[in-house]
This record gives sequence, C-alpha cells and structure tokens, in this order.
Amino acid sequence: MANRRILTVSAFLMAEAAVVFSGHATTKPLSAGCPVPEGYRRVAEEYGVPAEALYSVSLAESSRRLPQGERPWPWTLNVAGKGYRYATREEAYQALLGFMRHHPLRRIDVGIAQVNLGWNGAFFHSYREALEPYTNLRAAAQILRHCYEMNPGSWLQAAGCYHHPAGGKPARTYRAIVQRKLATLDAAASDSLTSSHFSYPVPTVVSPATEETALLWAEPQTPGGQ
Repeated sequence: MANRRILTVSAFLMAEAAVVFSGHATTKPLSAGCPVPEGYRRVAEEYGVPAEALYSVSLAESSRRLPQGERPWPWTLNVAGKGYRYATREEAYQALLGFMRHHPLRRIDVGIAQVNLGWNGAFFHSYREALEPYTNLRAAAQILRHCYEMNPGSWLQAAGCYHHPAGGKPARTYRAIVQRKLATLDAAASDSLTSSHFSYPVPTVVSPATEETALLWAEPQTPGGQ
C-alpha cells in the first residue's frame, strides 16, 4: 500500500518498454504467458515508470484469482490491515463510505494499486474517483516515480518505498513480494527493475473509448460492473 506522504506529478503514453543498459537500448519482449496488459503500459509510460514495475506492484497490492489467472482487482479496499474485494465499483464505494465513518483515512487503502487516502488522497477529486482504475494507477505511478527519483538505481527499491518509505523490514518484505510477482512476467523484466535508465516514445493522446477497451483485462464485463 502507498501509505506515506509522497505527492508529485508528471506526463504520458503507449509502446513496448525499451530498456537502456550501459548506454544501449534493448527492447524487452513481454512474456507470452503473462504479459503486462496494455492499460498498465500506457499509464507507466505516462509517468516514466517501467510497466513491469507498475504491474508487479499492482499484483502485490490487489491481486485476485480469476478464470484467466491472477490479476489486480480494481474494487479492492484495505482497512486497518484487512483486505476486502467487491464484485463492482459501486459495492466497493458504498463499503468505503461505511469504513470512513469508523476509521481514519490513513488506515484506508483504495483501488487497484491500494493508494492510501490519508497520505495520498490529494491525487483524487473525490473518494469515488479513487476507485476509478486508471486514476488510481496514475496516482500509483506518480508515487512510484517519486520514490525512484529520491533514490535512483533500482525500481525494486522504489517499490519498497511505495509500500513503506521509511524502509526497514516492511519495505524489504514488500520488495520480496513484488519480486515474486515479477517472476510471473518475462524473466528479462527482472533486469529492468534494477536498471537506472529507461527510454520511452513521445506521449500521444488516448481517447476515452481506447481506455475503456484497455480495461477489459481488469474485470469480467458484466452489467453493473462499471
């Protein structure tokens, strides 16, 4: 969970991640077994974050077993250390309103990347918006990028900071979880999280319709599930 005061902003969009090692760019193909979904790649490029890092963090935060395999689940809450997953965004939102009556915001993490409402709620215009998957991912990408900029050189270190900026055992434990999630992706992605340089194409604009299509990976498309 992103649970400390880390607020920063940047800009965006899509293509395969080209990773620079020793001054030479090499394109890392995604694993056919478990590729990083397009939606994550687009948001990651928006903020200059490796797609594998953003996806692995999301898996660590909100993964759920679905028929097509383990996937981050957008309608996830964590309150006082206990996780809750809901069938729809509206169910999650109504549950959130109830939890907010009994718990301080710093004890509540929300959405696909489990952004903490107390420390990082300023990323959202409303509590309902915090559950919008792209908005939540963009907040997470900014937090992750800021963590990396504070201590460049390793995106795994940045992932630990995302969870627990003070470091120590909580950050180390979380890094190990992210590394295990990363192992389900292309093996080459492991290198990308320890490389200090990434190159990305010039951002382009994505239409709302394109974003909606890219979210097909997030949940079964059922009436009332939006």
